Amino acid sequence: MEISKETNEGKSIYHISGRVDTQTAPDLQIVLDKGFAEGEKDLTLDFSGVEYLSSAGLRTILYAQKRINALENAKMTIINVKPDIMEVFDMTGFTDFLTINPVEDNK
Repeated sequence: MEISKETNEGKSIYHISGRVDTQTAPDLQIVLDKGFAEGEKDLTLDFSGVEYLSSAGLRTILYAQKRINALENAKMTIINVKPDIMEVFDMTGFTDFLTINPVEDNK
């Protein structure tokens, strides 16, 4: 898994690619924790490069959402989610409490 971060006007976009699984999810959590420690309150996770999402990855996403929910005026959005990954979010019920935007049809 690779993670790059882009910051623009107080908004952070994390571009994630590869597999978010048992081996890599802790790395994602470390990166997100660093952002929270720096006071980030508006973050976007760009999943355009995510090929696989395991239960460990889902736990990390859930952890980040709980951290966001504990902050005032904070939000997290997951964008560019491929159909296979969107199906994981749908089947697990994560679409009920996360802001998720699938890949647009014209991309």
